[in-house]
Amino acid sequence: MKKIFIAIVAVGFITAGFAQDKGSVLIKNGTVLTVTKGTLTDTDVLIKDGKIAQVGKGIAAPQGVRVIDATGLFVMPGIIDAHSHIALDQINEGTNAITPEVYTGDALNPFQLSIYRALAGGCTVSHALHGSANSIGGQSQTIKHRWGTYDANSLKMEGAPRTIKFALGENPTGHGRRDGTQPQSRMGVEFVIRKAFNEAKEYSAKWDAYNKAKLVKGFRGAPPAYSLRLETLADILSGKIILHCHSYRADEIQMLLKVCKDFGVTRVVFQHTNEGFKVAPEIAAAGAMASVFADWWQYKLEVYYSTAYNATILTRNGVVTSINSDSPDLIRHLYHEAGKTQKYGGLTDDEALALITINPAKQLGVENRIGSIENGKDGDIAIFKNHPLSIYGVPQYTLVDGIVRFDREKDAGDQRIMVDPKQTVDATMYETGHAYDFCMSGTEWLFEEVENNKK
Repeated sequence: MKKIFIAIVAVGFITAGFAQDKGSVLIKNGTVLTVTKGTLTDTDVLIKDGKIAQVGKGIAAPQGVRVIDATGLFVMPGIIDAHSHIALDQINEGTNAITPEVYTGDALNPFQLSIYRALAGGCTVSHALHGSANSIGGQSQTIKHRWGTYDANSLKMEGAPRTIKFALGENPTGHGRRDGTQPQSRMGVEFVIRKAFNEAKEYSAKWDAYNKAKLVKGFRGAPPAYSLRLETLADILSGKIILHCHSYRADEIQMLLKVCKDFGVTRVVFQHTNEGFKVAPEIAAAGAMASVFADWWQYKLEVYYSTAYNATILTRNGVVTSINSDSPDLIRHLYHEAGKTQKYGGLTDDEALALITINPAKQLGVENRIGSIENGKDGDIAIFKNHPLSIYGVPQYTLVDGIVRFDREKDAGDQRIMVDPKQTVDATMYETGHAYDFCMSGTEWLFEEVENNKK
């Protein structure tokens, strides 16, 4: 056993050594789905040092560069999930309505097998979001699925803009069952957000006044008290952080649009957005974006009403829309989820693929790096047998920064099984709905404590 442990540790150190290395590879003779520049048949893609260097026909392989024969296969940009919780073991700091001082990037787990499984579904980048237990939750981290490293920092996508999680509705209110804490109503959620923004404005004003005053010769005043919470909120107001907001109902979406307009916040992405189709023109007019489920609803009261046409309606109204997973399982099937929009709304191939590539890249502020196959972009690629929007699509290779991180032919069987098929499942979890609400993971104690107090 000791020898096995030493071997595992040794492999970990070896793989960590190239965790952020940039690979070189030539993909030959594939059908290249660029997403932004159409479909190219019998085309090669050359990746050099982690970047797409050339797209065209008859590209010669540089000396020492691996060649992947993609004849009969489909080559697309790596899939991007704008709402995920993989690589995180705990996603909620549920002790306060406002917790922007916490950061998921400080709690990434590079050993979590869900990262590898995401790669098996062609997914190369995801958004490691804080949960939805708070009106204003924690800062979040865009990660690259560099499976094979023990260094959590290697997962972070260098240069990706800062993001933060907000939440509306039943989750931050605790369904009205949290004793003595605010908010307990939808009205309270709005108040908590407005109050926090006002405090951040006052905090910024104090620091601006201090920084101006200290330029005067002889000034000896003390600086204002530093607050990471208020500093983070001030960065939202100044546009330094992209706001991603858990939302379901149309009335609440409009409420947050008004709050953001009042405080000058323009970088907004609504998450889930189940009733987004009702207010699609308003979302588009505000310049906000939407990351949605393909066909998930009715798993709790406030998600009672939605439609599988949601993504199409938002798209047709000019909203930059993506389809997300919010699930360590569904993240492996986002290409199938995108394909549903061709049945429900008749989106074109490029429009449907954009929902899981260039559009989530825009929502994360990294569209200049990933999301399409273009010269100069990162070498994040998924190669499929059969068209990825087909029910028969099967990922064969997944590359991150030009390094093959998943190869179906070398896929170990014991990495495929998520649960023991003979395992006994606690049905009560599914009856309460908690098992399906991944954004509330780890917060069951909040409700159990209230129920116990009532007894």
